[in-house]
Amino acid sequence: MTRIVVVDNHGQFTHLEGRTLRDLGIDTEIVDNTTPPEEIDADGLVLSGGPDIEQAGRCADYLDLDVPVLGICLGMQLIAEELGGRVGGGSYGGYADVTVDILDDEDPLIGPLAPETRVWASHADEVKQIPEGFTRTGASDVCDVEAMSDVDRELYGVQWHPEVAHTEEGQAVFENFRARCERA
Repeated sequence: MTRIVVVDNHGQFTHLEGRTLRDLGIDTEIVDNTTPPEEIDADGLVLSGGPDIEQAGRCADYLDLDVPVLGICLGMQLIAEELGGRVGGGSYGGYADVTVDILDDEDPLIGPLAPETRVWASHADEVKQIPEGFTRTGASDVCDVEAMSDVDRELYGVQWHPEVAHTEEGQAVFENFRARCERA
């Protein structure tokens, strides 16, 4: 059975991420973001959202575990910042229902979604520049980088929350991520 560990960055939806993965039949554990990487045994890793990039700490060691990683909201921002991208304040602000344009239908994480998909996202902070090696895979009228992927390194990020009911194809995002974990 596929095992995915959710790294808790103290976001309000972290436990919902874990529950959604378990409901899909995935062996899931939630660990605090201070857990040493060598204590993590997983086929894949989710870096959860959270209220503040400073409280989340660094995630570089988690990116070296040689397993697929999915960053959700703050988790995506942490990946970007760790690997040389740039994060800044969003012009929109808080949570909103957003339509995301899928820019790369070949992307294994979000390419199979509808060309336009409705999501629930916070835009208090957002990725302003993706790191080298990544492809911008989703955008909206609110945010230029709604999703990014580095398929070679199996690193993925979405600005939105696939675990909430307001996101139309959220379970598909987790199913696609599970497929990457089973493949790796």
